[in-house]
Amino acid sequence: MPKLKTSRGAAKRFKLTGSGKVKHRQGFRSHISTHKSPKRMRQLRAMKVLTASDAKLVLRMLNVK
Repeated sequence: MPKLKTSRGAAKRFKLTGSGKVKHRQGFRSHISTHKSPKRMRQLRAMKVLTASDAKLVLRMLNVK
């Protein structure tokens, strides 16, 4: 049986926590930041945890059971 390949795009964008949840960086931060408030930009810095339904798809891309 051949080995399963990890989706490299997913591997670069998502990390697993110790308890198995999936962390991701938030969007809407990379450009056009002049009209966004400092508070909003500060809050976008933080990593967020994916919802269970999205995490299921990501774990499949990462070949994690």
